[in-house]
Amino acid sequence: MDIVARAGLVELNATLFFQIVNFLVLFFLLKKLLFKPVSEFMASRREEVEASLKNAKDKNGQADLKYNEYQVKLETVEDEGRQIIREKTKIAEARHMEIVEGAQKEASRMIDRAEAEIKRQNQKAMNEMKDHVASLVVAATGKMINKQLDEETHNTLIQEFIDEVGDAKWQN
Repeated sequence: MDIVARAGLVELNATLFFQIVNFLVLFFLLKKLLFKPVSEFMASRREEVEASLKNAKDKNGQADLKYNEYQVKLETVEDEGRQIIREKTKIAEARHMEIVEGAQKEASRMIDRAEAEIKRQNQKAMNEMKDHVASLVVAATGKMINKQLDEETHNTLIQEFIDEVGDAKWQN
């Protein structure tokens, strides 16, 4: 019988020795063939994840910078737009004033022409009235004298009448 030492549940014999040797051989084989590649895979994966995180942080930083740049550009564009609107409004107001002034000048010219036409028509009517009154005076005078005047005497009498009465009295 082999020497068997009993120390509880495990028997100390050659099987135990072979089991320990098998375990160590299996452990070193697994370590060489499985643990090392898995550890290397995990390390490379960790490095990839860390690189991706770093890259994402860099991209976020760049995106924040771009966002800030676009915000500044947007504010600049808005300011430029407001400035352009102000300038165009000033130009439109100036053009408006030019048009209004031109219309006022044209209206003034039309009024002046109308007033001149009224004066001309008034003078024409006044001259016609003078001729008509003079004809009436000559006719009345002719009846008083009981004789018919010839053309030359007629014109002389009209002219004398106009000179006596004067233009100022006809204007009133």
